[in-house]
Amino acid sequence: MNRTLPFSDAVTRATTEPTTYGWRVFAVLSALMGFASISTDFYLPALPAMATALGANAGQMALTISGYLIGFSVGQLLWGPIGDRYGRRAPVAIGLVLFVIGSAGCALAHSAAIMIAWRLVQAAGACAGVVLARAIVRDLYAGQRAAQMLSTLMTIMAIAPLLGPILGAQILALAGWRAIFWTLVGVGLLTLAALCSLPETLPIERRSREPLARAFGLYADLLGQRRMLGYAGAGGFFYAGLFAYIAGTPFAYISYHHVEPRFYGLLFGAGIIGIMATNLINARLVIRAGGDRLMFWGAGAAALSGVVLAVAARTDWGGLTGLVLLLFLFVSATGFVVANSLAGAMAQHPDRAGAVSALVGAIQYGCGIAGSALVGFFADGTPWPMGWVIALSGVGSLASALLLIESPRKNDADARNSYS
Repeated sequence: MNRTLPFSDAVTRATTEPTTYGWRVFAVLSALMGFASISTDFYLPALPAMATALGANAGQMALTISGYLIGFSVGQLLWGPIGDRYGRRAPVAIGLVLFVIGSAGCALAHSAAIMIAWRLVQAAGACAGVVLARAIVRDLYAGQRAAQMLSTLMTIMAIAPLLGPILGAQILALAGWRAIFWTLVGVGLLTLAALCSLPETLPIERRSREPLARAFGLYADLLGQRRMLGYAGAGGFFYAGLFAYIAGTPFAYISYHHVEPRFYGLLFGAGIIGIMATNLINARLVIRAGGDRLMFWGAGAAALSGVVLAVAARTDWGGLTGLVLLLFLFVSATGFVVANSLAGAMAQHPDRAGAVSALVGAIQYGCGIAGSALVGFFADGTPWPMGWVIALSGVGSLASALLLIESPRKNDADARNSYS
């Protein structure tokens, strides 16, 4: 199967020579993809202080997180077609400006309602960089190389959840919670300046000519394709489990198993290290083993560990140690599921990488919101709700891969043939 796309000379070289643009482009893409994490992780330690200053309760402050996630999920659907029609750099720049404005608004907010509104603006801007950074990777790299690059970028991204709360706590102690959002303003401005070093990866001749209204209709067509649903479902169900893990572990560790709050970060950080490790392994193996095959393995591991976790959460088998180990195994599957499902979906429509990236991203975060909401709705003071939500998520991820995607051997062969 021969595939010849009218890339510009620079982009064509980048597709075949991964180091053409060097570390600067890699650094900018890492920063853009990290906006999803830094926008929330930075200010988590400041939530109690913010609640006091704004005269808000815990529920209102929680809405600053869920509101951001909703804006981030829906906003991706807008930026994807815009990026396919007008190129990547200009929409990313506009998104960064919105992020800076939203962050400044948060820093100046004097009520919870205003804070939530500015968080929506912040999310609408941040998601532009994330969704279009993934599309840029697909512009520059094809097939398994795209999965390899996404895994490498996600390894860098995983540092944000580790360092974000630590740095946020230091800024809070030194200058107060408003300084955290002013720091995000600075991060946005620095990234906007660094954007100058990023080439435009979507040449004019490859841009969509369709009106945006019709481009949005493409989402319905994509959702009608079996393989697209398979990739989106594998990643979406897995995200539901990840967000159930994020929502459920504070109560499972601290309230139920009486872990001291100061040690919670260490247990949570262990999962992040697992994610980084499997992303690195995936980046090394994906060219040789194939992205679809590794995604199947990851989804299978997630399903197995999730089911055993549900049993352990119900019976208290293994106590805290068993819970931590099983959760570590589940979240570590991220490195095999997320990058490969994204790369596989975008490989189906390389000429619509922005729209595909947006749709898959929106599904992932939408499922994540549902996963965390289910844990909260069925909370009973035990790890059981988190356990069964993660189990269903893992099984759903594997079922999507098994039922909706053709043989991984055939798909990986198709991906390799796309180079010829």
